[in-house]
Amino acid sequence: MYHYLRNRRNQRHFPLPFIENFLLTKHCNWPFSTFTVQTPNANPNLEAVPSNFHAHSPQRPNLLSTHNLTSTHPAAPSLDKSPPLDQNTLNDIISSNKIITSYIRSGDLSSALRVFRNMTVKTTVTWNAMLAGYSRKPGKLTEAQKLFDQIPEKDTVSYNIMLAGYVQNSDMETVWSFFNSMPSKDIASWNTMISGFAQKGAMAKARELFFAMPEKNSITWSAMISGYVECGALELAEEFFEFAAVKSVVAWTAMISGYMKFGKIEKAERLFKEMPVKNLVTWNAMIAGYVENCRAEDGLKIFRIMLRYGIRPNHSSLSSVLLGCSELSALQLGKQVHQLVCKSSLRDDTTACTSLISMYCKCGVLDDAWKLFLETKSKDIVSWNAMISGYAQHGAGEKALHLFEEMRGEGIKPDWITFVAVLLACNHAGLVDIGVRYFDSMVKDYGVEPRPDHYTCMVDLLGRAGKLVEAVDLIKKMPFKPHSAIFGTLLGACRIHKNLELAEFAAQNLLNLDPQSAAGYVQLANVYAATNKWDHVARVRRSMKDNKVVKTPGYSWIEIKNTVHEFRSGDRVHPELASIHEKLNELEKKMKLAGYVPDLESALHDVGEEQKEQLLLWHSEKLAIAFGLIVVPYGTPIRVFKNLRVCGDCHRAIKYISAIERREIIVRDTVRFHHFMGGCCSCGDYW
Repeated sequence: MYHYLRNRRNQRHFPLPFIENFLLTKHCNWPFSTFTVQTPNANPNLEAVPSNFHAHSPQRPNLLSTHNLTSTHPAAPSLDKSPPLDQNTLNDIISSNKIITSYIRSGDLSSALRVFRNMTVKTTVTWNAMLAGYSRKPGKLTEAQKLFDQIPEKDTVSYNIMLAGYVQNSDMETVWSFFNSMPSKDIASWNTMISGFAQKGAMAKARELFFAMPEKNSITWSAMISGYVECGALELAEEFFEFAAVKSVVAWTAMISGYMKFGKIEKAERLFKEMPVKNLVTWNAMIAGYVENCRAEDGLKIFRIMLRYGIRPNHSSLSSVLLGCSELSALQLGKQVHQLVCKSSLRDDTTACTSLISMYCKCGVLDDAWKLFLETKSKDIVSWNAMISGYAQHGAGEKALHLFEEMRGEGIKPDWITFVAVLLACNHAGLVDIGVRYFDSMVKDYGVEPRPDHYTCMVDLLGRAGKLVEAVDLIKKMPFKPHSAIFGTLLGACRIHKNLELAEFAAQNLLNLDPQSAAGYVQLANVYAATNKWDHVARVRRSMKDNKVVKTPGYSWIEIKNTVHEFRSGDRVHPELASIHEKLNELEKKMKLAGYVPDLESALHDVGEEQKEQLLLWHSEKLAIAFGLIVVPYGTPIRVFKNLRVCGDCHRAIKYISAIERREIIVRDTVRFHHFMGGCCSCGDYW
């Protein structure tokens, strides 16, 4: 069978890049919809299992007695059991049933029950509607059981509703017992059982039922495929997908999600292109998959294509897109998404509002984030965490801590993410003693066990303050084995304070845990360079080359009119490079007249001083800022983003530039935000 699958896969190929090729493809009409499999029988598509499918599968088990394996469908209502109804009574019943169903859909079970009790004549449809309301509501299983027992003429739908209730609100042993007691089973009964086992990760039991099942439809196959994807058995999901004669949109989407989950992006793209029909969930899977695989730009492209086809996004789409906007710092698109939210039913949705708050924080617009936070009617712990984290990232430590105390006053219990934000706020504001107190109070006052992220924050907090020995002591006292990020953080602190001995200790431990960590080599080389040990720098770089470790190149970017302009140090490709260099040369002269002296320690190359100054002048963040000064209108903040930590010389130079040009310049690096204005930085030179 695997040989067969391999041959099938080898027949597929796409010579063009996916996104471009996708736009050239002719599409059928894709309906806007979100699916929920509530009626397993809705799309029968009955299929037989291919004769060669279970060649690699266990034999069909003897799960049930012979009469239970027989598939029977609901019998037509027996006319001799109840007297015939006149048309007025029938109309009243139909009307009441519709009202009950409407109340149940809106979650108003009490009103539905009131209508139900006032009905003088009830049909099995009436009983089933009420049963569905109770069986789906958490905590109402006992009432559902009592109601089920009172139904005068139960049909297969009654049993299926009760079975689904047990699946949602009980253990699978109880479900199995009820399934065996059912006098008749249809395909929906079997699908409910298979879905139940699959949702609980019991794929062995789901597989046994699958092969024991008399008839199968696309829902059956979809449940198996989705179950295997969820439990991480991608090869088995592929096996079932290949053999499914009729593949529903659920099955296609599950496979796309699975491929994205395991980083098999090309396979996900191939399936997406082949799909005959797509729904909103399919598009969401592609958008989220791209963003989660660090390809946010492709995620935003596919989102734009989705909008072009007239498909309206939901909160899941917008959350993924806003996360992509945050990663790319694509503020203009983020604002457009905000407009979409305001014009939709999601304007009061807590999840959508929280995603917007996070996006504004990460794009450097803290005022808009705070305004939106105040406007959010229903705030959950995630909303508070997003705003506290935003203040922390921007260095507004006191505001972050004040908001934390306000959250406590509202009766909201902090979680582990809250404390990561709180410790980060203390770190960026240099509030060492307060940070230590919050760390100590986590377990004692809030019952929150410290995680590696909290220890990383504490090591950074102590290390930046020069308490390197205390940071090492904390690492040694950790209740679990330190991970690489801990030693990476310690190494960064050693670079700031030029502690060569501890830097070598941190680098050795980091590289033992992660031999391919470019950061370990680079940070250690930077410490050596700062102490003018160029022979040690050369040795580290040779070691990198021998171990085939590639340094992540530093680059900065700026968004201008929905277009992202990227710059690398010593950039030679940007079309406006001549104007940028002219602007930088002009700025350099003005800065030196104002007292600027280049920080040559930031030029980590063993070259002459004049060449070092030139290298520093062409750092990526300076190129991006110079371009921003040329094209961004006066009065509009210049927002620049960098994939590495901003260097000391650039930080010093940007302060001078902000004063000379009288501009607000916001720079986000991997550590935090820096707000430059009037020759000062919001970090207070502590970062």
